[in-house]
Amino acid sequence: MNNQLGERCMAMIIQDRFKLKVLSAAVIAASSINIYAQDSGPIEEVLVTGIRSSLTGAMETKRQASGVVDAISAEDIGKFPDTNLAESLQRITGVSIDRSNNEGNQVTVRGFGPSFNLVTLNGRQMPNSSALDSTPISRSFNFREIAAESVSGVEVYKTGKANVASGGLGATINLKTAKPFDFNEMVAHVSVKGVIEPTVETGDEVTPEISGMISNTFADGKFGVLASYSYAERNFHVDRIGTQNGWSRGYPGQQNPDTSAINTERNPTKATWRIPTVDLENANYERTRQNGQLVLQFAPIDNLTATLDYTMSRLEEDGAMNRMSFWFDDVQTGKADANGTIINPARNNDELNFWAWEYGFNTENDSFGANVEWDVNDQLSFTLDAHDSTSHANPGAQPAERIANTKNPFGAVDIAADFSGKLPSVSYDDSGLAGGAYNKANIVGDLYQERGHELENNIQQVQLHGVWELENAGALSTVNFGVAQTKNTVDVKDIYSANFALSGMDLSNLDLSFDKGDIGFEFVPVFSANEFIDLVYAQNLNNPMNYGTNGIEEETNAAYLSFDFDTELNQMPVKANLGLRYEETDVSSYTITKPVVGFNWVSPLEMSKIYADTEQSDTLKGNYDNLLPNLDLSLNLRDDLVTRFSYSKTIARSNIDAMYPGTDLVTHLSTGPFKANQGNPGLLPFESENFDLSLEWYYGEGSYVSGGYFRKKVDNFIAVGQEDRIISSPNGPLTNPSANPRPGCPGGSVANPTPACTSQPGDQAIVWEVSTPQNLNDSLVDGWEFNVQHMFGESGFGTIVNYTMVDSDDSYDVYSLENDLALQGLSDSANFVGFYEKNGFQIRIAYNWRDKFLLASGNEPVFTAAYDQIDINASYEINENLSVFIEGLNVTDEATHRYGRWTNQIKDYEQYGARYNVGVRAKF
Repeated sequence: MNNQLGERCMAMIIQDRFKLKVLSAAVIAASSINIYAQDSGPIEEVLVTGIRSSLTGAMETKRQASGVVDAISAEDIGKFPDTNLAESLQRITGVSIDRSNNEGNQVTVRGFGPSFNLVTLNGRQMPNSSALDSTPISRSFNFREIAAESVSGVEVYKTGKANVASGGLGATINLKTAKPFDFNEMVAHVSVKGVIEPTVETGDEVTPEISGMISNTFADGKFGVLASYSYAERNFHVDRIGTQNGWSRGYPGQQNPDTSAINTERNPTKATWRIPTVDLENANYERTRQNGQLVLQFAPIDNLTATLDYTMSRLEEDGAMNRMSFWFDDVQTGKADANGTIINPARNNDELNFWAWEYGFNTENDSFGANVEWDVNDQLSFTLDAHDSTSHANPGAQPAERIANTKNPFGAVDIAADFSGKLPSVSYDDSGLAGGAYNKANIVGDLYQERGHELENNIQQVQLHGVWELENAGALSTVNFGVAQTKNTVDVKDIYSANFALSGMDLSNLDLSFDKGDIGFEFVPVFSANEFIDLVYAQNLNNPMNYGTNGIEEETNAAYLSFDFDTELNQMPVKANLGLRYEETDVSSYTITKPVVGFNWVSPLEMSKIYADTEQSDTLKGNYDNLLPNLDLSLNLRDDLVTRFSYSKTIARSNIDAMYPGTDLVTHLSTGPFKANQGNPGLLPFESENFDLSLEWYYGEGSYVSGGYFRKKVDNFIAVGQEDRIISSPNGPLTNPSANPRPGCPGGSVANPTPACTSQPGDQAIVWEVSTPQNLNDSLVDGWEFNVQHMFGESGFGTIVNYTMVDSDDSYDVYSLENDLALQGLSDSANFVGFYEKNGFQIRIAYNWRDKFLLASGNEPVFTAAYDQIDINASYEINENLSVFIEGLNVTDEATHRYGRWTNQIKDYEQYGARYNVGVRAKF
């Protein structure tokens, strides 16, 4: 296509607003469009597809934006660049991802983690939920819940804008799905692939993924229907070496450790760190995901378009895990290395632990929406958009996790570990146990737990946007205005039952065997937590299920006004956007639960909670308002050279579960520590003052170079404040029955306690370490972004190379015992993508690298080690309607490594293996 014809085509597309409602240049590049010949002769249909056109369209979105915006578009209808949206987003400069189970699930932008970024669907804020007790209830969308094939484009707004909903401190990420009026004819696609997981141990190694979409318009383009659906199964295996409960200076205890090797220049107090466990795990999971969308559009007159849409997703995941574990309830001997890590803990007369886990939960997401676009006249238009969306995790309130542990009788085995290297190893001596530690006759019951929660998260949102395009108003070209109301309601039912005194249960009917182990564990157990807990119930050793309810209701009212300017400075085109957004938020939170009134000391380590007979309710309220200005300036120094400056204020709200008013008693072992968490409904949102400065050179078709500097000053930073205090129940302060043991204790069970082993008013009051989120600090983050996108002429070759550097003064000092504030997620990142596309053949190789970053902070940190991954994609178009493809993800089998202050303080080392997809795609 020559340049003149292409320019005429684009002009006609823009003019024909009724026939083609294209949301952005990115979608234009991915859609089928009609092109009229210059002589008004027969219509010639040209199909715009492929990597090159996708990247060119995304580049145009960036080039035409007033602020700092990046985009990704589908290469063709139903063909997004990667199998996972998060994995596509990591190709954008400044965007890196968090992985779970060998796939991207959440994103970090410019060093700000998932909870600092707002993800919208077609401009709508969407709810999120999880049934796992260990997962925070965040506002961050999980990308694994939506199929990439159902998304036509993604926009990443790195600077704040008045007309964009608040909530993204790092960025606001908008996912766009197609509508029938995006196309002016019947279009359809179907994709069938097999997902190959070579490491799978249970289930099929090859599982199906099927997706399809059909769209058509009727009645001379006045009515349109689009329907899409995808179904995906995945089986995967995880091998893990790790620890539990975190490295600590207080637990497990140790008397007089050998500190002679400590470097006192770095550790002058000779502090030492210990870990209570060493674990070896073997886990297998099955996941099923469904996505669907139905969109109806109606245009009764030329200036009015109405849209009704329904979007759904269903995610079901089941898993089974077995774990071999050493538990150091205290350390009898152990020597510190130069940093202070106890590298060789040992205990005599202990035990081996054989664990089983069962995961089972599902998430149901449903969104109903309506949209009306009304062009009042050539200058004034309105858009009214409303939706009611719900994410419901674990309907029916069944436990999401069922946990079982068996062990050797206490005192039968000597245990030791070696943490001198990156990965630990263990050793044990069971010579005093006739038949050995792995003989089933020498294994007894220990404990069971059932836990999780049912979570229902609903968002109701109404937005009215107006655009007034001015004529003869000088530099002022457009006035944008609008109002919005967002109501977010979250209700959570917590589920918990446990018995930590099961040494007397009958295990004769438990199917228990052992497979080959590793790192010094001779074997790893194989048995079912479900079968174990069924035996617990059959022997009446179970305890009643305890329920607690938490929730919030958050309502935000917003109004905005912004102005677009187009002018010249010394004959250089200038674009500007000046905006102001005002928001007011009211928060109400509640906790309903049976309070803990004491503890029952049932085993040498475990003290179970004793609950009151009646529920108690706590309710608290909070409110705040924010004024959020923005200024975007772009100056075309030449036709191909653009410089930008942006200033904005943005906010991000805290995790939902950080605002519950109740107190959760987290850790209460007889030997300590005693830890509790309490929410804070009065939390103010993070508020960031942002500056951006960039230069972009668009030197060829689809080719450009850009570099930019960004700076974010964050106030109201939410950090965890900790205080030591006594917690009172309705019966008075909570006391410790193990502080001064009475005869016969520990003893009894949860269901049948021994009175002498329960908390008494005269016992020593427990001093709890209570963690509460608070607005404590401010922080400064700045960095540089560099990006090159280059097409090598008509050769078919192209490349993308980008690099992001992020820095902050508030980094975690591993040699300091006091870290008031340390920013999580900050890390440099880089991507290299090379591709070839010609004559129907396409191949793409993507390399992603992310430097180490702080994953969690507090008294003790968790770091994620530097990680890189290579993904490969290749396809061949058999004809204009049919293509075949193969994809390889993590082809070099990289592992994820998380650790404490130093690399030998291991938290997790997880290995998943490579994943491959083979399939066929058809379009019509």
